[in-house]
Amino acid sequence: MAITTPNSVLSLSSSHHDNQPRIPLILSPRSHPVSLIRNKRPSSLAIRCFSKDDNVSSEKDTPIELKFSAFPTVMDINKIKKILPHRFPLLLVDRVIEYTPGVSAVAIKNVTINDNFFPGHFPDRPILPGGLMIEAMAQVGGIVMLPEVGGSQDNFFVGGIDKVKFHKPVVAGDTLVMRMTILSFQKRFGLAKMEGKAYVGASLVCEGEFTIVSSAGTSS
Repeated sequence: MAITTPNSVLSLSSSHHDNQPRIPLILSPRSHPVSLIRNKRPSSLAIRCFSKDDNVSSEKDTPIELKFSAFPTVMDINKIKKILPHRFPLLLVDRVIEYTPGVSAVAIKNVTINDNFFPGHFPDRPILPGGLMIEAMAQVGGIVMLPEVGGSQDNFFVGGIDKVKFHKPVVAGDTLVMRMTILSFQKRFGLAKMEGKAYVGASLVCEGEFTIVSSAGTSS
């Protein structure tokens, strides 16, 4: 097989059939991955160049509704209700997407215009109240700790919040993703200190430290 590159033109021909015409291939100044594809005839080869633009064009051709994967479901709303005592209108966790009991949990709340607080907060600009964002994060903390103290569906309380910061407003249509991680845990007393962070997309919207107390621990 002979390969010649006069004036940035690559041509291939079989060494067994030198009398066959060579197929020129114009190469761009940039280097691209090249793959050789064997044709049906054993003595001939075909060449194909791949460009990064191929991936870009394929992404453009993909409908937007197919570009994003759904959040995984580690715990659905029915399983959440077996742990948390909260019910409508103050059950603020829709799905758990990552869970290590006694260590951490990541959960989501879908913020919709149908949430009952939006008519008053505010009629012309529906913003999730900061206090309810803290409550939702505390509920994720309850999912982390309650099974570990044997108190599923028992009441628990926020004993304190520290270093809380709100970075961006959360509005109707957002998906609030909350991570709660235990920093220290006294199972005997049902007392946990946690770090909480909440996101919309890649943006941090709220963070703080929580002290959560389980009634199962306080009653023992």
